[in-house]
Amino acid sequence: MKPLILIVEDEAPIVTLLRYNLEREGFRVIDAGDGEEAMLVAAERRPDLILLDWMLPLLSGIEACRRLRRAPDLKNIPIIMLTARGEEGDRIRGLNSGADDYITKPFSPAELIARVRAVMRRARPSTEDEILRFADLTMDLAAHRVKRSERDIHLGPTEFRLLRHFLEHPGRVFSREQLLDTVWGPDVYVEPRTVDVHIRRLRKALNSENDDDMIRTVRSAGYALDANAA
Repeated sequence: MKPLILIVEDEAPIVTLLRYNLEREGFRVIDAGDGEEAMLVAAERRPDLILLDWMLPLLSGIEACRRLRRAPDLKNIPIIMLTARGEEGDRIRGLNSGADDYITKPFSPAELIARVRAVMRRARPSTEDEILRFADLTMDLAAHRVKRSERDIHLGPTEFRLLRHFLEHPGRVFSREQLLDTVWGPDVYVEPRTVDVHIRRLRKALNSENDDDMIRTVRSAGYALDANAA
């Protein structure tokens, strides 16, 4: 899946500029207009990187950065601060709050894209070789292979993306709408019940006669990857 970038910025023209350049480079983009909304969106969507403006309403970028770094499930998300403050002291303050990098406005879109890619490489240097594991399930992202114990699991592209998303967030319940937005993309119209079809296919592929069901159905809520689902 394309990396997901959260833009936290209250100036609409800057959001438009960033969205255009990031999407042109192959990223998915979501946005928030203030620090409090950023915390909610980050917890809900788990972006791959956050572009965080310093001056925000309700909750400043600096404080939002500190809170993100204190949140156990969000603390490892890379953060790049965007600000008009250019003095060395301000840059140090931004980095000390937990930001991975710092870009001063006005900035070159090309430089920003390069910084985004560099920070993401540092945060996940072995993405191409990454192996995701949960219980007896293994996904090799480089080889595009899935095994359960020693049995090869053959998945279609959508089931592979679904399983990857579950493996990256084990135990967490996702609604159909959240799965549609993350796995299919926010700009693709698919009926919510389509998720059920692909979940059934994924279950069938993962579960042999002697295997426990690893996909937990939570009534009125959604689905989760759970070793004790059965």
